Amino acid sequence: MNFFKQWGQFMMMGARAHAKWELQVSNTILNDKKRLVILGLIAVSVILGGIAFADQVGEAMPHFLGGKKAYSPAFYTPGIFVVSILIGLGAGLITGCIGAGGGFIIAPALMSAGVKGILAVGTDLFHIFAKAIMGSVIHKKLGNVSVRLAFIFMIGSIVGATIGGVINRVLFEINPVLSDAFITTIYVLMLGILGAYALIDFLKARKAPVAKEFHGVKDEGVEMASLPQKLQSINIPPMITFDQGLVPGGRRISFLFLTLSGALVGFCAAIMGVGGGFLTFPIFVYVLGVSSMTTVGTDIFQIIFTAGYASIAQYAIFGFIFYTLAMGMLLGSLLGIQIGAMVTKVVKGITIRGFYAMAVLAGFVNRAFALPGKLAEMEIIPLSQQASSVLNIIGIWAFFIVISLFGIWVIGTFFRNINVLKGEGGVS
Repeated sequence: MNFFKQWGQFMMMGARAHAKWELQVSNTILNDKKRLVILGLIAVSVILGGIAFADQVGEAMPHFLGGKKAYSPAFYTPGIFVVSILIGLGAGLITGCIGAGGGFIIAPALMSAGVKGILAVGTDLFHIFAKAIMGSVIHKKLGNVSVRLAFIFMIGSIVGATIGGVINRVLFEINPVLSDAFITTIYVLMLGILGAYALIDFLKARKAPVAKEFHGVKDEGVEMASLPQKLQSINIPPMITFDQGLVPGGRRISFLFLTLSGALVGFCAAIMGVGGGFLTFPIFVYVLGVSSMTTVGTDIFQIIFTAGYASIAQYAIFGFIFYTLAMGMLLGSLLGIQIGAMVTKVVKGITIRGFYAMAVLAGFVNRAFALPGKLAEMEIIPLSQQASSVLNIIGIWAFFIVISLFGIWVIGTFFRNINVLKGEGGVS
């Protein structure tokens, strides 16, 4: 029980840190006219390209390059593009309003919309990579980045992303249903733990005299807990020095722990399609003992390179990315994050915490109800096709109803309080 609580806290801290990065990236893109023009041109080219080649290429394209039969739907239609924007909008509203990563709902949402699991993962990774490149603010953070720390960490993340990508592709080659079942199982476990922790956290906060605000990430400065102190005391050369500008003489940690941490982040990114950013912050600060200032800069490096390598080298060249979906999600998430972030100014933190628990648990229910059908299709468990279909439909409806109601509530709250937000400078 203690393990699940600690893992829930770990994931929650990472989700908050990743949400903070998402908001920063969104602000960078939307406040720069040149980036907006580039984004618009990319969106138009992707959409027009999809329209021009959907019929001719979609039918003739080999399965391993994204043919319709292999990855349905893997071709452009206006309906698919609109759905991708709505999915991105929902994830953005959760990220911006709640201050915790809404990216956890993207893969379940895409799979519920009929996209194969491996294509959902690859597309989500590419959407994160495109967002990171478009909103890169590395030049502002270089003073807080330890290059050696980042380099060693990324060696591990590339290894981990390679292993994760190979596992997903091999499982898909064996049986596409097995691939879906594997990805679904991972999401059931991760969302189950995170959702349970978020719900317990919300219920405890309701009983507390004054509930702490949920939004944001605590600045850990340079303090260290016992675990990072123990790891830094283990001398396995070469030792990597970092935080020289914050701690006299800096701190040192073995390359082995950095590489293993990077491998875990890369592996999770390639398996789940969430970029790995939700793991980097808690691992650096609470496991390795890196200051939060250095962690923020290094995390930007990590997301760009890990998501970029995993999406291109492990998915794109094998045809596992649906570009029109990725562009739609990018456009929707940029808008959703801005609206959600402004709504936090007029909504109580305790309400936001409750909605986050509901959103994560809705994703958990969605994947949990889809899993029996996948296992039955592989003849692992006895379950009729009708029963599988009923469970799957219940999971899909429960998921989209909760996310839709949340989205309507956030957007409605935004418009009801638009005059207040204008007074605070939140709306131009």
